[in-house]
Amino acid sequence: MQDPNEDTEWNDILRRKGIIPEKPKEVTEEQIVDIVENTINEKTGCAPNDLENKTLDELDELEDEEDEKVLLEYRRKRIAEMKELANKSKYGEVKEISAEDYVQEVNNAGDDIWVILHLYKSGIPLCTLINQHLINLAKKFPTTKFLKSISTTCIPNWPDSNLPTIFIYHNGNMVKQFIGPIELRGMKLTEAELEWMLGQAEAIPTKITKDPKPKIRDVLFSSLRYENDDVADSNDW
Repeated sequence: MQDPNEDTEWNDILRRKGIIPEKPKEVTEEQIVDIVENTINEKTGCAPNDLENKTLDELDELEDEEDEKVLLEYRRKRIAEMKELANKSKYGEVKEISAEDYVQEVNNAGDDIWVILHLYKSGIPLCTLINQHLINLAKKFPTTKFLKSISTTCIPNWPDSNLPTIFIYHNGNMVKQFIGPIELRGMKLTEAELEWMLGQAEAIPTKITKDPKPKIRDVLFSSLRYENDDVADSNDW
């Protein structure tokens, strides 16, 4: 295929008739100098000739001013982020609600607000354990709204076999639920595990990325190691 940028008599004829485009104009060295000078002028606020006449101290001062502008802009953005976080960090505790409070506290919680509701009953050990975990997590993640309610007070006839129950809402809609002791891992549930579970639903900004629950294989290996250590101690005697 013929190069349209090639200087030939045939290409000149085609260009005059508009069949092929004109050759792109080459950027001259003078134009390159102008571009560099304009860029320097925009960044520093002075012409290149002025820079040539400046002392090293004056040049350092210009550089410091540019650094200061960057730091001030970063500081402004950081303050705005901190104010936004402070506005959202208005919870920090587990609030008890009744059925009458449900619509206001859950459905009308506000835009982009995560709500964690624990249905419980006194006298159920796992409910007591989860309430304690939630108290600590509410302090740790004050941008999330933590609520609790006696199950039958909030939902009439809610069976005790479903307890504990955790509902997670966002923008007034339920996005996740944990129902019963099996889903909530029983009395061995640790605070870190619950934090991870709630984080998986994006209800809290946890830094725990892996399930902290010990794997069955790890538990078996630990048991075998302890048994071997006991045998070794017996042999020493």
